[in-house]
Amino acid sequence: MDVPAVELRGITKVFPRVVANDRVDLCLFGGEIHALLGENGAGKSTLMHILAGVLRPDSGTVLIDGMPVKMDDPGDARAHGIGMVYQHLTLVPGFTVLENVMLGGRGTFRLDRKRARRAYLESAGSLGADIQPDAMTGDLPLGRQQQVEIIKALASGARVLILDEPTALLAPAEVVDLQRAMRSLSERGMAVVLISHKLPEALEVADRVSVLRAGRAAGHLTPDELRNLSSERTREVVVRMMFGDDADALSDLAEVSLPATSIGVRRTLPEKFALRLDGVSATRERQETGVGEVSFEVRRGEIFGVAGVEGNGQRELAEVLAGQRTVTSGVLEFEGEDVTHLGVSERERRGLRFVTEDRMGEGTVSSLPVSINLLLKHVGRRPYWTRGGRTVRGAVRKTAGEIMQEFDVRAPSPETLCGTLSGGNIQKVVLGRELSFAPRLVVYDKPTQGLDARTTRALRLRIQQMAAGHEVAAVLISSDLDELLALCDRIGVMYRGSLAGIVENSGPDVVERLGRLMLGGDRGRAVE
Repeated sequence: MDVPAVELRGITKVFPRVVANDRVDLCLFGGEIHALLGENGAGKSTLMHILAGVLRPDSGTVLIDGMPVKMDDPGDARAHGIGMVYQHLTLVPGFTVLENVMLGGRGTFRLDRKRARRAYLESAGSLGADIQPDAMTGDLPLGRQQQVEIIKALASGARVLILDEPTALLAPAEVVDLQRAMRSLSERGMAVVLISHKLPEALEVADRVSVLRAGRAAGHLTPDELRNLSSERTREVVVRMMFGDDADALSDLAEVSLPATSIGVRRTLPEKFALRLDGVSATRERQETGVGEVSFEVRRGEIFGVAGVEGNGQRELAEVLAGQRTVTSGVLEFEGEDVTHLGVSERERRGLRFVTEDRMGEGTVSSLPVSINLLLKHVGRRPYWTRGGRTVRGAVRKTAGEIMQEFDVRAPSPETLCGTLSGGNIQKVVLGRELSFAPRLVVYDKPTQGLDARTTRALRLRIQQMAAGHEVAAVLISSDLDELLALCDRIGVMYRGSLAGIVENSGPDVVERLGRLMLGGDRGRAVE
């Protein structure tokens, strides 16, 4: 314990317009689960990507067992016993489990399948994972695929395992399995790094805690300190490290508050529906889950959540609602009108808006100024364009400036190119465009993903305020169950392209019911 398995000294990494890591020190010890915490954008993943050989630091030193080493690429990191499981899994769906594990192997080009099978069975057994090596990877639930990623790292000789936001895409029961696996690995002497911005989950298993804020080390808690502090006091100390002077204002965020609970209050909603789907199915591309016979209603002013393990049709459902994907059967009504076969523009004119998860690609045009991006849905319309197609620059600049001020878009001017903004500000541009000009219903697809805590809190509050008084309904699609529980009146669960059930957001067992539906249990029995 005197010599860390890994030590990072003075690690600095600079990207254009941002210092991701600023002289960060970090020690990782064998036999411990080390929680690396901080809000989105704090520099956690960048630091661990440097340790995993994915990125090179601009300055600083990496030491293994007290000796300086050079990490030029992931192969160097694996040779030194560093394994990393990324937030978005890297497995090949069309390969078997064993074939995926062999992809991460070391040695000559010649593949030794028998030796690989023995190594796989040994690693899987130590993890307590009952996954057949010949199973097709794409057929496994996401939690099992994540176990395969861990086995792949173990089979390659890892003794330091980095898990990057591993619970982000898992159902509650799968989170419990992952926590059990982490503890098993640490008890075998491995150093396990848990990267997370979800405080309650991390503190539940952590032996040591480090916090990054704005790229710098904001503080550490040793095993002795964690043992001597109460759970509530530990949370207070870590929240202060994460947010500094803003800790009191942000301490109610779902990511740092106590474990998920429902809103507990049933709002009285009007009888009229803002949105109704009746047996809606849609086109699907190769390797997509698609949408099959989905039916639900959203009342005016309701915040309707859509949960599900990633890849169960949530994105496809969002595109169906927005008009981007063709409906092959069923009926979709908006404000009492059949809009099944209307396109994006016609739905937008009627007040149905879409906040896409792809803010950089689909959501904005990086080569155009912020002002034009804010008015993309009004191109060619008065008063911003003349009948002859000329831009009325004064009107565009004035309206864009007002939206930028309302949504706190931080840019030098409305004429700044959108692509030069930070990810958070680009998301504000998307929000400013879609939530202006009298929306009636907004479809949000992972709207807070990657945002800092302040922007996240402001957006969640705006969704609630817009829904108040039965004004603007919302369909909130999110992989963050805490977010759905904090905002939604009801939550539907997508499973393999269909709606497995709808759960009222009330009662002590709401998390358990949602978790069962996310894994395919209780299908059809939880619709309320």
